[in-house]
Amino acid sequence: MASSSSTLFQSSSFFSGGFPLPPPQRKRKTHFHPIKAQSQQQNTATNNNSPPQPPPPSSSNIRDEARRKKISTGDRHLFSAKYVPFNADPSSTESYSLDEVVYRSQSGGLLDVQHDIAALKAFDGEHWRNLFDSRVGKTTWPYGSGVWSKKEWVLPEIDDDDIVSAFEGNSNLFWAERFGKRFVDMNDLWVKHCGISHTGSFKDLGMTVLVSQVNRLRKMNRPVIGVGCASTGDTSAALSAYCASAGIPSIVFLPANRISIAQLVQPIANGAFVLSIDTDFDGCMHLIREVTAELPIYLANSLNSLRLEGQKTAAIEILQQFDWQVPDWVIIPGGNLGNIYAFYKGFQMCKELGLVDKIPRLVCAQAANANPLYTYFKSGWKEFQPMTAKTTFASAIQIGDPVSIDRAVLALKNSNGIVEEATEEELMDAMAQADSTGMFACPHTGVALAALFKLRNSGVIKPTDRTVVVSTAHGLKFTQSKIDYHSGHIKDMACQFANPPLQVKADFGSVMDVLKKYLKSKAPKNH
Repeated sequence: MASSSSTLFQSSSFFSGGFPLPPPQRKRKTHFHPIKAQSQQQNTATNNNSPPQPPPPSSSNIRDEARRKKISTGDRHLFSAKYVPFNADPSSTESYSLDEVVYRSQSGGLLDVQHDIAALKAFDGEHWRNLFDSRVGKTTWPYGSGVWSKKEWVLPEIDDDDIVSAFEGNSNLFWAERFGKRFVDMNDLWVKHCGISHTGSFKDLGMTVLVSQVNRLRKMNRPVIGVGCASTGDTSAALSAYCASAGIPSIVFLPANRISIAQLVQPIANGAFVLSIDTDFDGCMHLIREVTAELPIYLANSLNSLRLEGQKTAAIEILQQFDWQVPDWVIIPGGNLGNIYAFYKGFQMCKELGLVDKIPRLVCAQAANANPLYTYFKSGWKEFQPMTAKTTFASAIQIGDPVSIDRAVLALKNSNGIVEEATEEELMDAMAQADSTGMFACPHTGVALAALFKLRNSGVIKPTDRTVVVSTAHGLKFTQSKIDYHSGHIKDMACQFANPPLQVKADFGSVMDVLKKYLKSKAPKNH
């Protein structure tokens, strides 16, 4: 496979006014476990009883307007959320405040953000649908963001002024009409283009939440100096951009020579402290977890469940964009596997709170060169075996030991889901076919589309099923892979849909000859 990475690092080198108050809710006891990082007291300036003063109108901006609105309506926190052990026994009392720096439960398992569903249920599904719909397309802070337009379901207790947002989300859900008709005989195929975002991938949805919480913690004088992540590209781009926006140091661990130049340059341009490490993503992940356990660096990988709270809003957006009608299938590329759970969580929350009456079936699509979830699924969920991921053009999902494996399994089991895989040739062909119908897909979208081909050919997905393919990143981040494909320079790959430029002499006759031949080949067959 042709390398698509740079040599730069080859060496070491709601609160909305007028929102009605719900019936009184019984206070619940929360059991907090003290941890080392939380030894300092909360900043009294953040939590005193003095009401905030509105800014002078002459210097007003959208943050100031949000402050004035909060003062006039009263700062009432109707909703709350906390960390609990993922998939814990109902009898468990273990929980943590979101203001604690904690990534694992006492047993070492994953954590999940649990919302006060009883408080949210004080308002019916119609109320939530109308509220979320009323915020779309607005510039009111912070609701112009597709993530923060669902603030009550994401991070309900954060002050609007602590939010770090680029008005991410609200991404395009488009009808893939020609691709559907030409290649898979479907008339109701849609692509959720999460890559149309601030840094060009779905990672922005989660990073705005995580960095906003870090911003809050720093204002509370918690011992958090910076934020760090291991990345195959997109996570580091999102982290560095949001940290730069907030003035927070970001630290990035990248596997040397395994990501595209476009992905590499983003954290550099945003001022991140970038370490290029001679290992793969799993090796970087192991190191960042060790480092964040010893230094005051907040962990930003999807092990941190805050990110999933932002990513789940893409699922809610899909329902909004279908006028709250539920699609039959949603196909999502999977690497570290947090996103498949995030989508499940978004859909399930809408069902539980009465916005919809069912959830779609989920498909997790993996590259065959990095397919531990697929092999686990094919074994009947008998025993999970991590693997050493091989090189794949879908570099962001080149992960052999995914952190969120248990989350993904729960999401798939509870949605009657499926796992499918795509070889390198299948994913690159699917990407090229998508591009030939007007898309400019990333290789990860190619994996999802290749999975769609297989599920259509086997009859699992029917021609009339409304199906959404989630595109996780923008194709402009992966131009080298497209160059390699269309130039036919990929070893052992036919590149059957390649469309290389034709070399022509600079004279009228030569140009006319090739144009006539081309136009003849494109003429309607029945004329």
